Amino acid sequence: MEKIWHILPSHPKRQAELVSALHIHPIVAQLLINRDIQEPEAAKLFLSAEMEGLLDPFTMKGIPEAVDRLKLARDRKEKVLIYGDYDVDGVTASALLHDTFQQYGLNVDNHIPHRMLHGYGLNMEIGEMAKKDGVSLIVTVDCGINACEAVDVVNSFGIDVIIIDHHEPAEQLPKALVIINPKQKECSYPFKDLAGVGLAAKISQALIGQITDEALDFAAIGTVADIVPLLGENRIIVKNGLKRLNQTRNKGLKALLEIAKILGKDIRPFHVGFILGPRINAAGRMDSAHDSLDLFLAQDDEKARGFAAELEKHNTMRQLMQKEVIEEALAIVEQEVNFNEDKVIVICKEGWHKGVLGIVASRITDKYFRPAVVISVEDGVGTASARSIDGFHLHDALLACSELLVRFGGHEGAAGLTIKEENIELFRKQINHIACKNLEQKKLVPTIHIDCEVALADINLELAHTVDTMEPFGEGNPEPVFCVLGVTVKSRPQVMGKETIKFWVSDDHAAISAVGFGMGRFAEIIDVGSKVDLAFNIGIDDWNKAPVAQLKLKDVRLTCQKI
Repeated sequence: MEKIWHILPSHPKRQAELVSALHIHPIVAQLLINRDIQEPEAAKLFLSAEMEGLLDPFTMKGIPEAVDRLKLARDRKEKVLIYGDYDVDGVTASALLHDTFQQYGLNVDNHIPHRMLHGYGLNMEIGEMAKKDGVSLIVTVDCGINACEAVDVVNSFGIDVIIIDHHEPAEQLPKALVIINPKQKECSYPFKDLAGVGLAAKISQALIGQITDEALDFAAIGTVADIVPLLGENRIIVKNGLKRLNQTRNKGLKALLEIAKILGKDIRPFHVGFILGPRINAAGRMDSAHDSLDLFLAQDDEKARGFAAELEKHNTMRQLMQKEVIEEALAIVEQEVNFNEDKVIVICKEGWHKGVLGIVASRITDKYFRPAVVISVEDGVGTASARSIDGFHLHDALLACSELLVRFGGHEGAAGLTIKEENIELFRKQINHIACKNLEQKKLVPTIHIDCEVALADINLELAHTVDTMEPFGEGNPEPVFCVLGVTVKSRPQVMGKETIKFWVSDDHAAISAVGFGMGRFAEIIDVGSKVDLAFNIGIDDWNKAPVAQLKLKDVRLTCQKI
């Protein structure tokens, strides 16, 4: 699909002010401005991201009361149950709280619901189960903010509930003893975008006076995996956590790094998002997420390696299942979706594995650049995952379709829902009616946001390392994209492996190699002598040679085309 290029405007005056105040490279100054970090003090905090920059946890609504209740539980020797979600955020948050509570002296146990058996969130059976186990306090993490009925049931058994959740709260909040969520009304805590594991880290900071190295390990992984903005406290957590991950003292995490073959490597958000995260998630997708939690709570090296091996098996099964469902889903899209009429893709099939629906929805959205809802039907009831694009607020759209849904939840970009099979076609029509009114046609064309134009002669190892000072990259702080315009292709494009293209370009002053993964189709468009515009990240090519700068392509177009 042809992309729209949007080159962000330069701001020479503000750029010069930052360069003068902080003695930084002009391109780094422009990157900061592009991310709306324009004041020298804010820029300094962003670039340093020191642990001292973390905010006082006691200024967050609910934390002082939670600490008081946990202290009481410790003094009374009460049994505390941590109730977490089954994704990476929930599992790492559960592990972090477990370690913190034990260190604090609490008698603690854990529960994570089964995705297929119980579904998301606090379930109705947990109160009775907890009462039988002698639990008098349940602490939810990464779930619970909208579990009004379930909290009422738990309360009826005389069990207190502390909710720690970062999801959007509804107008009516559960009648929990304490709610910790910076997005709730009357919470003046200035940073609203902590993941569930980030909130767990703030509890740890409040209870024992610091976020320990072990807590930071989990906080960094869960924060990256949950795709929250890597700004503010999230940036501090991730930057400091990832750089020490290979020195982790957690036996399970070390075993996971080892089996994933990244032990000893410089761990970056990529490794979390595409290597560690999928393995941690795989247990909850294919069976029980307790396998992942057991890994992180393992106190024995041999047991840790065994749990890591189990996650590897789950991940292999997940990959096979995912491949099969994606192939079937794409075939249905091609056969059934009318792209002239439908701005939102809604597809369903009997028996698709529920654990991979979110991945499949993401793949469809990436391929067709439209919101996607993927539904698995069983016994007349559909379970779905949905993903969206910029310009279409998914949660608001589902709210407008709520009379057709059994239940739903999520946020602007991702959601889950349950629907009766008989309502699926009505739902498809209604959500597309909403999209026709609210989703502009131009939003259905992917846009590349380009930080600035650079000259080939300025692209070198020094610039690559300079740009790296903006790491870690992720949501809210994307890897910088640059462009060169009107350069000449100097070598015939080579297509290697799975659709990887490589060629050299030059201008009057310099030459450099460019590589594009999954971009083999461009070999048919360009040839030696072609004038091209390139959008790219700056990478380093060190394959069997001294490292040199290289263009990691995002898009290629002939210079005569509009940008």
